[in-house]
Amino acid sequence: MTVESVDRRPIGRIAPALLEDWLRDRYFELPIDISSSGVQDYSVGQLRDILGITARDLDEVQFRDSPSVGCLPLRQAIADRFGDGGPETVMVTHGSTEALFLALAALVSPGDEIVVLQPVYHSLHAIAETLGARLRVWRLDPEDGFTPDLDRFRDLLNERTKAVLVNFPHNPTGTTLSAAAYEEFLDLIARHDCHLLWDGAFTELVYDGPPLPDPRERLERAVSVGTLSKAYGLPGMRVGWCMAPAGLLTTMVKVRDYVSIATSPLAEFLATAVLRDGDRIAGRRLRQAAANREVLRAWALEDPEHIDLPVPLGGVSAFPAVRGVADVREICGDLEAHGVLVVPGFCFGYPDRMRIGFGGPPGVLRAGLRAISEVVGGPAGGAG
Repeated sequence: MTVESVDRRPIGRIAPALLEDWLRDRYFELPIDISSSGVQDYSVGQLRDILGITARDLDEVQFRDSPSVGCLPLRQAIADRFGDGGPETVMVTHGSTEALFLALAALVSPGDEIVVLQPVYHSLHAIAETLGARLRVWRLDPEDGFTPDLDRFRDLLNERTKAVLVNFPHNPTGTTLSAAAYEEFLDLIARHDCHLLWDGAFTELVYDGPPLPDPRERLERAVSVGTLSKAYGLPGMRVGWCMAPAGLLTTMVKVRDYVSIATSPLAEFLATAVLRDGDRIAGRRLRQAAANREVLRAWALEDPEHIDLPVPLGGVSAFPAVRGVADVREICGDLEAHGVLVVPGFCFGYPDRMRIGFGGPPGVLRAGLRAISEVVGGPAGGAG
């Protein structure tokens, strides 16, 4: 068990987002991207063709401000697909990152105890830390393939716990909770007077069973966050959302008035069309990701001498270790010379690992894996 305590600090002194620092320029320069945690991007033209959106439809969108919580058609589409059909508990945000920021700003006071995961995406610990929370760390152990240990989680909860902040399926490892473990997880939280902040960015990206149901079906104090950036291949649309208790949404809107005011009506129009026909948009990319996962698995099995891969159960990112290498940054630099982008594990606190994204075009994944094999000395035909 790890407990970290910090004083509240000016928001400008938030910890650097190491992942974003690494990707900031490389993402736009390197042609073989196997770093990303989302599926292959769609173009506007592809969306229009699939969904039957006409130029006239787009011409009729007016660039006036949207409501503070998002337009009603999009909130209804989110509620219909992920919630209980009630749009009054839905807020549309600039990606899931804004939803997390607003929810934490509304919930956290200095000294509050917040349970967070390790390793984890930076927004899922740094915001709470900057707001003055005492972080109680639920470590996912690489020796167990990063499988969530509920006994370890149980020991972190107490009467001072203000919130539990988790991400399943998980970024960067792809681990998740089984259906039985999920029920036990929710039962443990229900016994405590705390909120659950559930980052469900990868909810629909699962391979061996149905997605986990939204926690708000069981927990009134749950805040459920989602996005079009990961499973839907629309990161540039910058549309996310949260479903939360009405009182909490009121406070989140108050904070938002100082940050972003509202979301774009054009983005909301497109997002509404996407979610009304979500199976067609997300389904295509899920099938591609599932096939890519098998390519990734076969590649790792070909070279157990160098690659230790916990097979992802969800999402489209894997977090393999390179055996015998304490810090993979030099390897990542060598891969750049091949035009290949991956994320070194130090961005998540595990320098011997790298994040590999497998949601993109199959040919790009195969080319990237071949380059890794060449650099680390694995089979020359890997992922061929």
